[in-house]
Amino acid sequence: MSSLRVVALLFPGVTQLDLTGPLQVLAVSGELELHLAWRTLDPVPTDAGFSIVPTVTLADAPPADILFIPGGQGTFALLDDDEVLQFVRRQAEGARWVTSVCTGSFLLGAAGLLQGLRATTHWASLPLLASLGAIPTSERVVREGRVITGAGVSSGIDFALTLLAELFDEQEAKRVQLQIEYDPQPPFDAGSPRRRDADPQLVEMMTALMHERRAGVVERAAARLS
Repeated sequence: MSSLRVVALLFPGVTQLDLTGPLQVLAVSGELELHLAWRTLDPVPTDAGFSIVPTVTLADAPPADILFIPGGQGTFALLDDDEVLQFVRRQAEGARWVTSVCTGSFLLGAAGLLQGLRATTHWASLPLLASLGAIPTSERVVREGRVITGAGVSSGIDFALTLLAELFDEQEAKRVQLQIEYDPQPPFDAGSPRRRDADPQLVEMMTALMHERRAGVVERAAARLS
């Protein structure tokens, strides 16, 4: 079997673990051809203060077998970007799998790819997905047909292992999980709003902040869809 092509969107302000976590998992399989696409081949600044170099431009990216959109605050600057939205739609049209992690699902939604589908994103912005026609779903990884969405940041590793099991089989996903020693044992039980040690005041504050910061651009994207 020839290698399947993963085309990942790289953009300024991407949350680097959204991107690099899943790509590391997929790279370990040794069966996938990875492409990082942006407008130019210049280094792209991430939200972690360092840059990542694209491997291909949007114009020259090959057709994706797996389209992957990571998240980050930079996602929301793209919801009004016709060039990027057209790229996402074009790549999704022939892709076997259409995927995202964290707020990357908002870009899928703005491209009209989540209408009537269950989808997830980072918990602090999850309610806003409904404006784009999705059914917000508070799960670590959500699969709806050929669309797979992962929740916030670290869930990208779970997402990528889920994808490997779909692309190949569970044994391959388990082999990669063992090879990267993915055996999470967090020191605190505060990793989601549902966890015992999560601060409810912080949850409320972050949800309100993300709504204030992001609702306007999401509503504009929703208006264009209608």
